[in-house]
Amino acid sequence: MEFWQHIYEHFNPVAFELFGLKVHWYGIMYILALLSALWFAKYLIKKDNLPISDEILDKFFIYVEIGVILGARIGYFLFYSENLSYYLTHPWQMFNPFGANGEYIGIRGMSFHGAVIGFGIGAYLFARKYQGYTLKILDVAAVAIPLGYIFGRIGNFLNQELFGRATDVSWGIYVNGVLRHPSQLYEAFLEGFVIFLIMMSVRKQKKFDGQLILVYMILYALMRSISEIFRQPDPQLGFICCGWLTMGQLLSFSMVLFAAGLYIVLGKKRYENKR
Repeated sequence: MEFWQHIYEHFNPVAFELFGLKVHWYGIMYILALLSALWFAKYLIKKDNLPISDEILDKFFIYVEIGVILGARIGYFLFYSENLSYYLTHPWQMFNPFGANGEYIGIRGMSFHGAVIGFGIGAYLFARKYQGYTLKILDVAAVAIPLGYIFGRIGNFLNQELFGRATDVSWGIYVNGVLRHPSQLYEAFLEGFVIFLIMMSVRKQKKFDGQLILVYMILYALMRSISEIFRQPDPQLGFICCGWLTMGQLLSFSMVLFAAGLYIVLGKKRYENKR
């Protein structure tokens, strides 16, 4: 247990260097997250005999992945940056992989809720060009995304970021001399593994296209809100209200309201179509 508690002192977040550029474990985990989600989506389509071709799914993946990357990065600055005005006037700096001294540091700082918005925009643009597929694919994505998300949060842990709050539990890990919850792993379990199991178990019980992606959004928001109890608030923001509410929880509450409202609209539309 002592080795575990001091694991950050024995682990290098840089996996290897390639032509002088440092390749972090986080980047590797991010790629694994994308590939595993895409692979499982294709597996699920074949397993459940869904009318979606690999070609259509690949095109959808391109649309939403561009949206996810842009949304996650821009969302980080919109929701979490203390220098938002600077980045709004210098937007190209959001994607500058070099530090002030010219050293390559990669792209640091992503927002899941920003990624959701980017994902939604990408899906909307896809739907305008390829009609009749989007809601069905979104329901498949609702099952596949949590599987990939596990790798993403493990990547946060390996990258030694998004630390948990101070604790005295035996499985805590030391971060700069302070014992903290390994909250990234809590998130990998709750927001990834648990939701994946739930979505797998309910996927064949859906009543209308689009239902599963909305259920996923609600489940994610709930699990994220629980995880935030153990996660250290972002230092530049702290608690944004009442001494306990974090930005992650506020955005998650907003996601629940949006998904629940859309769930009612789509459910009502299905009911009217059956009459």
